[in-house]
Amino acid sequence: MKEAYVIGVDFGTDSVRSVIVNAHNGAEVAASVFQYPRWKQGLYCVPSKNQFRQHPLDYIEGLEATIKDCIQKAGTAVAAQVRGISIDTTGSTPVAVDRQGRPLALSAAFADNPNAMFVLWKDHTATAEAAAINKHAAQFETNYLRYVGGIYSSEWYWAKLLHIFRTDTAVREHAASWVEHADWLPFLLTGGTDVQQLKRGVCTAGHKALWSEAFGGFPPNTFFATLDPLLDGFVKHLPSKTYAADEAAGTLCAAWAEKLGLTTGVVVGIGAMDAHMGAVGGQIEPYHLSKVMGTSTCDMLVVPQEDLDGDKTVKGICGQVTGSVIPGMTGLEAGQSAFGDVYAWFKQVLCWPLQLVKASGVLTAAQAKALVDETAAQVIPELAKAAAALPLEENDIHAIDWLNGRRTPDASQLLHGALTGLNLGSDAPRIFKALVEATCFGAKAIVDRFEEEGVPIKGLIGVGGVARKSAYIMQVMADVMNMPIRIHRSEQTCAIGAAMFAATAAGIYPKVEDAMAAMGQGFDEEYFPDPERHAYYKKRMEQYKKIGAFLEHNNL
Repeated sequence: MKEAYVIGVDFGTDSVRSVIVNAHNGAEVAASVFQYPRWKQGLYCVPSKNQFRQHPLDYIEGLEATIKDCIQKAGTAVAAQVRGISIDTTGSTPVAVDRQGRPLALSAAFADNPNAMFVLWKDHTATAEAAAINKHAAQFETNYLRYVGGIYSSEWYWAKLLHIFRTDTAVREHAASWVEHADWLPFLLTGGTDVQQLKRGVCTAGHKALWSEAFGGFPPNTFFATLDPLLDGFVKHLPSKTYAADEAAGTLCAAWAEKLGLTTGVVVGIGAMDAHMGAVGGQIEPYHLSKVMGTSTCDMLVVPQEDLDGDKTVKGICGQVTGSVIPGMTGLEAGQSAFGDVYAWFKQVLCWPLQLVKASGVLTAAQAKALVDETAAQVIPELAKAAAALPLEENDIHAIDWLNGRRTPDASQLLHGALTGLNLGSDAPRIFKALVEATCFGAKAIVDRFEEEGVPIKGLIGVGGVARKSAYIMQVMADVMNMPIRIHRSEQTCAIGAAMFAATAAGIYPKVEDAMAAMGQGFDEEYFPDPERHAYYKKRMEQYKKIGAFLEHNNL
């Protein structure tokens, strides 16, 4: 069998990672990670206003650096046999582009304008616009929100577009289109110069931008023009056709082929969102909920099309789109706006005094950094160890996990997190225990919603950094859910999923299920629920729901 290799590229919140994979057996040949330098400095972000923007140069530099590093590690013989590249990204992470499909931030006039940069998934500056879309949609006989769970989120395409158009006249006047990160990168690699020729993926269009086959594409211009005149005519510039990720966007253009040390025969696949490709990399099965657990969670489910009749939709999730995960099946998406971010926030709170060490001048800059880094790295593991040893008591602290709003069920980015039941004995491990339980209760609320809507969950698959790193959190998850959770072996599940799609788009496999079977790395851990602990958590889940309902009702 002739050797064949593919490249999977995964653009996460903090970094991009690329892998070169043997297309015949899934063996990882080389891997590389690049931290976004501007993002790491906190540029263009205002956390207090929920503004999170990323400069396109972070993406471009990371794409080039990681692939070139992988090629150098793998060698020229492997490079000569690379057949395809596919990319996944965060989403909805759109950007304003000019007629050539170039992000406005790449021009001198907009180089430092956050509104001309990619609006990251976790940016919640568009809550007013999301509310306006939800109110406006109720006036139409056709329910244009039915395939996105009935509630439009401020994390998504149209809310972000409208917010930027309302607040930045210059960006609005220079924007020829509004493009998702996952759609722009394949366009870049294939040398696209006309935004009208950019191929949009069904994944981003269906889950985030209201595209549906049932509507013949996007909602009509009247929907948007009556929402706000600023949108009048905009949808006419968007294509009615979308593509699944097993299809090709084109081949590598000469400029990028030379830059990366590859050939122009390399097929570039249609892009998709990270959790969707990550679910494939994690070997998703029908009715088994794939939980991609990182800074947030994305919960993916695939259901055979024949199992969902034409009128069946699930309320309060992030959409159901045919072909968004596995072509030919319906992909259903849910998730939590903050998961690992909840633990990271608590770590930052606890580590604040370490900043005084940095500023004291007692240690050199290098010594202070080493001390801070070493200490910070131990915080979560030590908290988990201490929390796991605590007795399970009825009056333990309760927490609500909405520190970055709520994604599902029933999106609302206006909600806030909370801690209740604190007393003078409430130490760090006890607070951490409550936060872990809250994130797991949030996950249980998603499973409950699917089952209430008649979509059974037959198993759980855990993928991502948190799933692999924290046995304590995964055990609590199994106990709360009262079902086992299998942990996928791969540490780069999203990038491996992208590689599987690259192999399919390049024609090495006829369908992505074949690529999964041949390239999948399997599972190396499984957590089983404890009946006694489940009984404890079942009671606490009821309190979680009561506290959450109180916060939501009173706008606290």
